[in-house]
Amino acid sequence: MAATEADAEPTKVLEFGLGDGTYCLDIGVIDEIVDAGELTRIPNSPDHVEGVMDLRGRTTTIVDPKTLFAIEEDGPRERIVVFDDDEIDEGGTVGWMVDEVFQVRDVAPEDVDQGTTVEDEGVRGIVKSDDRFVVWVSPDVDGIDIGDVADSSPDDAGGESVEA
Repeated sequence: MAATEADAEPTKVLEFGLGDGTYCLDIGVIDEIVDAGELTRIPNSPDHVEGVMDLRGRTTTIVDPKTLFAIEEDGPRERIVVFDDDEIDEGGTVGWMVDEVFQVRDVAPEDVDQGTTVEDEGVRGIVKSDDRFVVWVSPDVDGIDIGDVADSSPDDAGGESVEA
């Protein structure tokens, strides 16, 4: 007997803010959440790469998802969502700079509308909530090529630091 969508297990997601919007990621791809700190810029890096930071001895590439998803609103940029190296194949440790982190919650398959996002790159669906919509995004956005940047060393960046 085939399992129906209603029988499927809910997925735990992390809700976070980017500008005025609320977004979420599957918690299974996330390693940790850290406070934004000092970043070292990398010359000639793609627009979506904010820089790198040392995270307990690991060089971590910090990406701005607002650039990836064409979000123009500003925000406090207080937290970094660090992805699990085993789940994300980007050639090194990668984190997203987000404005704030809200909560972890369960999302049932029937609460996800995928019909409006079929053509949207990096969007898994819209999560229907009580009084709002949450955009469920994927860290595997097509066109991201940060493997070379993730493998570079902060020492190669000329020492230019910027406060996040």
